[in-house]
Amino acid sequence: MTRMTTMFKGGALALAAGLVATPAFAAVDAETAYVFNTFSFLIHGAMVFFMAVGFAMLEAGLVRGKNVASICLKNTALYAVASIGFYLVGYNLMYTDVSGWIGSFSFLYNPSAAESTLIGAEEATPEMVATVIEGGYSVMSDWFFQVVFVATAASVISGTVAERMKIWPFMIFVALLGAFIYPIQGSWVWGGGWLTEMGFSDFAGSTLVHSVGGWAALAGAIMVGARKGKFGADGRVHPLPGNNLPLATLGTFILWFGWFGFNGGSQLALGSALDATAMSIVYANTFLAACAGVVTAMIMTQIIFKKIDLTMVLNGALAGLVAITANPTLENLFLAMVVGAIGAALAVIAVPLVDKMKIDDVVGAISVHLVAGIWGTLAVGIFGSGSFVTQLIGVVAVGVYVLAVSFVVWGLLKATIGLRVSDEEEMDGLDKHELGLEAYPEFGRGSQL
Repeated sequence: MTRMTTMFKGGALALAAGLVATPAFAAVDAETAYVFNTFSFLIHGAMVFFMAVGFAMLEAGLVRGKNVASICLKNTALYAVASIGFYLVGYNLMYTDVSGWIGSFSFLYNPSAAESTLIGAEEATPEMVATVIEGGYSVMSDWFFQVVFVATAASVISGTVAERMKIWPFMIFVALLGAFIYPIQGSWVWGGGWLTEMGFSDFAGSTLVHSVGGWAALAGAIMVGARKGKFGADGRVHPLPGNNLPLATLGTFILWFGWFGFNGGSQLALGSALDATAMSIVYANTFLAACAGVVTAMIMTQIIFKKIDLTMVLNGALAGLVAITANPTLENLFLAMVVGAIGAALAVIAVPLVDKMKIDDVVGAISVHLVAGIWGTLAVGIFGSGSFVTQLIGVVAVGVYVLAVSFVVWGLLKATIGLRVSDEEEMDGLDKHELGLEAYPEFGRGSQL
């Protein structure tokens, strides 16, 4: 049972059927609804995929110049690796025959028999079409929309462990995340598992996507250790500024844009007036939460640091987006601004706290995706219709599971092939030693050859 199937039960299809039965309304027919629903999955999935560009540019701007090429490689490769893992095993674990705690351990996920019959027929019959459109959407459009979410969770990890982790152990972790770690906890909610039965709600993934990436990133950062020079012997934190703030700003705007696909597409249907109206509210809430996050971060950094911090403002926008992701359906849009503002405030506070704990998070992903993700999920029980206790149970359950498994996987990788590059490689930069090239040769060692 996918998120889409769950949504349709007693929801959009029932409404559509009711409209068809009432001549006073001009409702679309079932095949047209199928087309709109499928199109919504595809176009919103493509928007979420474009967030890969945002993550790549954000991280490329916030790392030092000697590591830019390696971060671009990681953000390209992680999408491919996580998605293949999700195709081979993950989707079925998350959505097929979920028994409460886990789905089906079976390989591959391909078009349905009804869809293959329709495609392969010399001439489509009304019966073939009727069988296909019964589900309300193309099954592969649903798969495409789901796979870009798991890759987003993997992207959260990349920036946190940047500048000192080897590429191959990182990719092995991402493969396991896409195939097993993410899908198992996802089945508890979006697959109709035990947390759904309890009433836990996470509309688009404040916990199931963003906090998952945050927990995995936290474990990775602890296991790999901090960058050389980040923390002094006297306990002081030494800033290691990124190389390109305009690039980081561009990445933030791209992520902001992609978030409309992330949250808007999670309406999971566009075949009725109800769905179109609800999706519009989701878009508006998503936008306003980010706006509130920006303004909150500006005000807080001005008060705390006596100057506005651009990197904090960028993360404030993202924290607002992460926070509202759990419940962007609020009909009082001002509440969405409150959720986004609090998410940003927590992120601004969390960044220095993470530093004080001697955890080196290069881009602030733990503060943005984990802290704001937890807040957004709990906010469903405060401003939404959910139970705060149930939301808390879900946050803790997912957190304990992902953190524990991540520590085990990172630990095994550290004990076998190692996680960290050598001191010399870290000093020279991962571009030179891991890739053999530089992102900016005119300004680095390449210009001296």
